[in-house]
Amino acid sequence: MFHNILVAVDGSPDADQALAEAIDLAESEHTRLTLMTGAAELPPTAYLMTGEETGQLIENAHAQAEAILRQARDRVPSDLPVTTILTEQPVRSALICQIGEGHHDLVVMGSRGRGAVRAALMGSISHYVLHHSRVPMLVVHADRSPQFRTGDTAAAA
Repeated sequence: MFHNILVAVDGSPDADQALAEAIDLAESEHTRLTLMTGAAELPPTAYLMTGEETGQLIENAHAQAEAILRQARDRVPSDLPVTTILTEQPVRSALICQIGEGHHDLVVMGSRGRGAVRAALMGSISHYVLHHSRVPMLVVHADRSPQFRTGDTAAAA
């Protein structure tokens, strides 16, 4: 059914779970995976620093994105064809461009489930892709068992 799956990864538990789901689907469908992440965008205040400090921040963001891609790639079984993409562009628009350019027929990504108000204020990449993608999308949430929630009284007991 699917031939070319695009998976957005960012090192979060939700993205890790999305990758696991995508790998299972790719194995059952005998399809290829494309793993994509973006280097973190610097806040505007970062450009008030010295050129050297800003350069270091950019270098660190790029290194972190490369590490996320490498860890995700290492989880994919060797018998599955996989491509990795690191973008410097804003992730929202880069994912939409990649869907078309890469001829993907499914997008798999995690969603942190921030809720309507926080998503409206902070933006939601999964929400954006859902409304702009021309292909089906699988949105995955990581298990949020009580024992793993911070500040949960059940977990503290």
